[in-house]
Amino acid sequence: MIDWRQKIRVDPVPMLLSLDNVTLVFFIKRDLLNQDPGPIENLWELPAAEKIIAKQQSNGSWKYPSSRKSGHKSENYNLLETYRQLRFLIDQYGLNKSHPSISKAADYVLSHQSEEGDIRGIFGSQYAPHYTAGLIELLIKVGFVDDPRIDLCFEWFQETRQEDGGWAWPLRTAKVSYQDALAQEKPVQSDRSKPFAHALTGFVLRTYAAHPEYRNSEGAWETGELIKARFFKPDKYSDRKAIEYWTKFQFPYWWVNLLTALDSLSLIGFTREDEHIQNGLDWFAHNQSEDGLWPTGYEKGKKAQAMNEWVGLSICRMLKRFDAGSE
Repeated sequence: MIDWRQKIRVDPVPMLLSLDNVTLVFFIKRDLLNQDPGPIENLWELPAAEKIIAKQQSNGSWKYPSSRKSGHKSENYNLLETYRQLRFLIDQYGLNKSHPSISKAADYVLSHQSEEGDIRGIFGSQYAPHYTAGLIELLIKVGFVDDPRIDLCFEWFQETRQEDGGWAWPLRTAKVSYQDALAQEKPVQSDRSKPFAHALTGFVLRTYAAHPEYRNSEGAWETGELIKARFFKPDKYSDRKAIEYWTKFQFPYWWVNLLTALDSLSLIGFTREDEHIQNGLDWFAHNQSEDGLWPTGYEKGKKAQAMNEWVGLSICRMLKRFDAGSE
């Protein structure tokens, strides 16, 4: 049997293991080498994790920096900041719902679930399908798999699809300005005849992929089919429309790109026998650097190197999963 590392030009694992990064090495041992790295709870007590937890407010949220607010009274950017910080606690330090910080944050997030099923408030009264998906994905990861509120959200996803099967931000399809929408009491409804936005639909794909049951659903497979057919193509809308966004990578995940899409598709059950999947995997084969890692598109800034290393781990996880599925 050929190891997945033999199918790429440079094995990145030795270099990643040599780094002075306790959390990164933990996940390399667990996810790439199938070794026991010890209890994940050890990561919860690291100073970097405790620093994030210490900034959590009593209601379970994190406060959005006031200097960056748009200023409209209806927006709840604390909900957005909660999404931002939970990503680090969950994806880099492995916290789950047994930790009091996560339990409080989950209560805060779900207190903003509407009767329809979406998480609302970041954009005032308006729908936010991408952030709804992002927040629900995180809650699934920490253990809220069987919570009926998660099912309600998946029902909302199904009810709000565009006619072509994907999702789009209603303000774009209805051509309503953001400021005009914020002044409305009810959410703008999408023009369902308009095409889906892959920059938004990819968030929903991640939510499907995170759930052990919904990832096997018809809805997950259909969404995957839509996303893979859009690889290396511009989006239909102005938000992150350019083709180069496909190869701008972050970790923990935020925006949709080739890595987030392939990662989700590998969990749903797509294989490298699919032409679109293989084209995506070929990009990683052809763009690996001499140190074994990959360009992220964010090479500047003091956090760029750490980002590069975490992205490298995530790419390796994805490659390993695709090769396991093709054995």
